[in-house]
This record gives sequence, structure tokens and C-alpha cells, in this order.
Amino acid sequence: MILLALDTCDFRGSLSVLRDEAVLESVAHEGASDYSSWVLSSAEGALRAAGLKMRDVEMYAVAAGPGSFTGVRVGLTTVKAWSEAYGKPIASLSRLEALATQVMEAREYVAAFVDAQRGQVFGGLYRREEAGLQLVDQEMVISPEGFLDWVIERAGDEPVSWISLDPEKVGSLNRWAELAKLGAKIELSTSVLAPLIGKIGLRRAIEGRFTSALELDAKYVRRSDAEIFWKGGAKSGS
Repeated sequence: MILLALDTCDFRGSLSVLRDEAVLESVAHEGASDYSSWVLSSAEGALRAAGLKMRDVEMYAVAAGPGSFTGVRVGLTTVKAWSEAYGKPIASLSRLEALATQVMEAREYVAAFVDAQRGQVFGGLYRREEAGLQLVDQEMVISPEGFLDWVIERAGDEPVSWISLDPEKVGSLNRWAELAKLGAKIELSTSVLAPLIGKIGLRRAIEGRFTSALELDAKYVRRSDAEIFWKGGAKSGS
């Protein structure tokens, strides 16, 4: 199966073309180029380098968030357009799940987080089960301290593996220093997540877990800045 995988959740985005689990081409988003133009040119270039065209793609895998409102929206809108134009299915997943699948230590719980700006992180806690990693509760946007405390409370005495694109957000906390003395560590995730998103998407396809263009929805976790500022302005002016 030929897959096109996409991650535009923050400035560290990427795009990959895969044949089953073999990565044929990958492109990392570098600099401050706008995703609305970068995605299309990168897809064309990656497919061309792999000797393929868009009509050869059999499904799309996309990170639906959490992340930047604008970045996530551009990624999902583009994938929706491709799906509708070429009649191919979509596998949608959380970017945090892609992070969590990388951990080297096979502990029962995996805590994945990434910088959410404004002194917060996007975080999710996963538990290993026979069917794979299963999300515990819901993904959240929360202070690093709050996420650390929540994970410790939910995991109880069970060991936790930690992974992040921004390990310093939790690793700089005083309470983390106490855990580090007991052997806790935060693994650094690759910033090129599209290959992992493609491989998870392939498993979704094998299980028949597709998302239609109409059903594809974002995992924003929190409201956009525009919505927050608009509501704040409306309230202050009332």
C-alpha cells in the first residue's frame, strides 16, 4: 500500500511517502515557510522522488493535533481535499500517539507531551494493552507541573516511560529532579514524525479504522487564540 503521511501540528512538521512500512521519501519542514504552500510542493517533490504520482497514493495518514490551530487546520484541509479528489481513505491519529510509540522502555504507562506555549504543554498518558497503546482519559493542555502531578496520580505505583519533543518543559521542574534521582528520564522524540504517523496509519488500515473526509476532525484540545481574544473582547465591551 502506498501511503502519504502528514504532520503540520507545529513548526516541526514533516511529510512522508511510504510503501507499507518502508519509508520511500521524507521531507522535514524547515524555517518559517507557510504550510499552505509547503505541503503541496513537498508532496509533489516527495512523490516525484519516489517515482510516484498523487493518483498512486492509496491512503492518507495525518496527525490531527494537538498543536497549532493554523497548522492543524491546513494539514486537515489539504488531506480532506486530496481524499475527495482521488477517492482515497484517511487514517487520522493524535500526534502524541506518534510520540508515545517511540519509547524504548517497555513500561506499562507512556507519558507523551509537547510544548503548547503560554507556559503549558499538550499531554497524554497511554497504557500498554494487547491491542497496543491505549489513551488514558483525554489529552489535555495543562501546566508542566499539573501534567507531571496528574501522570503520577493516575499511574500510581506503576512505572512510566516519558517522551517529548520538548523534554525541558517537565525536566526542568524541581519535582522532576526528585524522580530523576530514582532513575526516571525523558526520551527525546524525533521531530520528523510523518514516517511514524504513516506506520500507525497502516495499522489503522489493516484494522479497517478509516476516517472519511466528512468525519475528519481536529484534536485542538483548546480553543484558538482568535476565539479566546474575540470572546474576551466581547465580554469586556459588554
